[in-house]
Amino acid sequence: MTGVRHAGRWLWPVCMAIILSACQSTYYAAMEKIGFEKRDILADRVESARDAQAEAGETFTSALEALNQLTGYEGGSLQDAYEALKARYEDSVDAAEAVRKRIDKVEEVAEALFAEWEEEISQYTNARYRQDSARKLRETRARYTRLIRAMRKAEARMEPVLDALRDNVLYLKHNLNAQAVGSLDKELSAVRRDVERVIRDTQAAIRESDAFIRTLGP
Repeated sequence: MTGVRHAGRWLWPVCMAIILSACQSTYYAAMEKIGFEKRDILADRVESARDAQAEAGETFTSALEALNQLTGYEGGSLQDAYEALKARYEDSVDAAEAVRKRIDKVEEVAEALFAEWEEEISQYTNARYRQDSARKLRETRARYTRLIRAMRKAEARMEPVLDALRDNVLYLKHNLNAQAVGSLDKELSAVRRDVERVIRDTQAAIRESDAFIRTLGP
């Protein structure tokens, strides 16, 4: 019985991977029937990931502004200022998750595209065509590697900001007074620096996205 349970632990993820792969293959086949190749899907998903990163950059900037306004408190409702910061933090969490999911989608279709491309190269009988296609595959894969590296770097930069925002939101939840708000000044510069890194790396990823999309054009 123990052996059955042990086998189940690794059989389940394997089965799920097989099912997911089958679903993806069905999706790609259906899209190809209506004129959308994997290359087109990849370009669309890169655009989607690029837009998600741009939106995340704006969301994180708004969260920084909310924290800045709270630390610069000069009267009024502390509760309202806290709720605004909390809302911006939650928006930032959602934005970061959207970025992660869309990058995952980019990787998913890219792997399928490159696998298909390699298989097609092996089918050529014309040596010149085969060599030219293999060269283009290497170039596209190299550009794609730079793209994913830039996207993942920008995504990773978001974690320290989320951690800091969460810490501040939790701290203020139980210490919502002028003295506690004043103590946030020490944290503000670090959060600002981390947000600036997010923006810088996000912009770099967006540039890589635009460059990669151009290589996929007709």
